[in-house]
Amino acid sequence: MATTATHTVSEHGARPVAGGTGRVARLARWNWLGGLSGWIWLVVVMLPIYWIVISSFKSQSNFFATKPLAPPQEWSLAAYRLVIDSDFARYFVNSVAVTIGAVIPAVVISFMAAFAIVRGGNGLFLRFSNGLFLMGLAIPLQAVIIPIYLIIIRMRMYDTLTGMILPSIAFAIPLSVLVLSNFIRDVPRELFESMRLDGCTEWGTMWRLAFPLTRPALVTVSIYNALQVWNNFLLPLILTQNPTKRTLPLALFEYQGQYGVNVPAILASVVLTTLPVLIFYAVGRRQLLAGLTAGFSK
Repeated sequence: MATTATHTVSEHGARPVAGGTGRVARLARWNWLGGLSGWIWLVVVMLPIYWIVISSFKSQSNFFATKPLAPPQEWSLAAYRLVIDSDFARYFVNSVAVTIGAVIPAVVISFMAAFAIVRGGNGLFLRFSNGLFLMGLAIPLQAVIIPIYLIIIRMRMYDTLTGMILPSIAFAIPLSVLVLSNFIRDVPRELFESMRLDGCTEWGTMWRLAFPLTRPALVTVSIYNALQVWNNFLLPLILTQNPTKRTLPLALFEYQGQYGVNVPAILASVVLTTLPVLIFYAVGRRQLLAGLTAGFSK
């Protein structure tokens, strides 16, 4: 009896260990595969960036004489000097003006609209406005570029920075309203009620309570919209003709001739255009991630 009980206990005690060992082995195998896939994806992403950076330090003759992924035989800054001498400062100022002029009004308007949608009750007008904003997410810029072009001409804003700012504001509002309204819904109603009992108006509640609490979401939509406006190529291409009104993405045409393309200059322009975006993202990275996660926590 004692021997039988001992075998029974040992059998029952060994099974969970064997099962646990198999589970750990399977998890380790999947973890290894996931790590390998991550490294492969890192190589796929970093390889074009590596090619862009090293090619921007090659001369035009050296670019065609060496292998694509080989480092330059002689490191040269000629492409960067050419880009800077080709009115790069003007294009940079135009991009900054369009980005700031579009992002700030879009975020302010979206914040007020989101507050009204969340705190305004179930009115027909507010529900219609919310549905209209959501419909704006389904309309791509390419589908309405011709009506935008005709409207800008009728408003006599063609070939101006304002003509690029207004459509950028319109396309930045729908997603901003969606993110901010979800974030404002997460604010406890008790805070709004306490502000009302203290005699604060809805306008004061919006700026004194909702605005500070939704700061991560405001930073999120500001960074996202700034990236979209900064990298926009279609609107400057269609709505401008004067070279002095070009933005940085459109300035890449400067290095494309009738019979050839200065590839190192184009890549140097890409590097210089991307640097402000990387710096802007590095500064607001934490706020960006906090806004993306907290706004959809429920």
